[in-house]
Amino acid sequence: MSENNIYKVIFHNQGKIYEVYAKSVHHDAMFGFIEIEEFIFGEKTTVVVDPTEESLKSEFEGVERSFVPMHSIIRIDEVKKQGIAKITEGSSKDGNVMPFPVYTKTGGDGDLN
Repeated sequence: MSENNIYKVIFHNQGKIYEVYAKSVHHDAMFGFIEIEEFIFGEKTTVVVDPTEESLKSEFEGVERSFVPMHSIIRIDEVKKQGIAKITEGSSKDGNVMPFPVYTKTGGDGDLN
């Protein structure tokens, strides 16, 4: 991979859709997860500040790499330039994105019932 690559990663997280930009995306470190490294956020030199991007920036501050479950990934694109990182609501009635169903164990006895 070239050092100039920028990846836009869109994924589900706790009922919301995250759109982040990163310099490195891998799938081989932990089975079933996508590894995202070197997050990219806008510069503070601009006068207009996007509160959503600032929220993401503070959430990922100090994070060296993040592991996102494969079933949460919506899309990964290699792009020529960075856009604005954002969080949007994922459970909109008008939206056409549906999270992949995930099994959650409800009983304490080991049965699937």
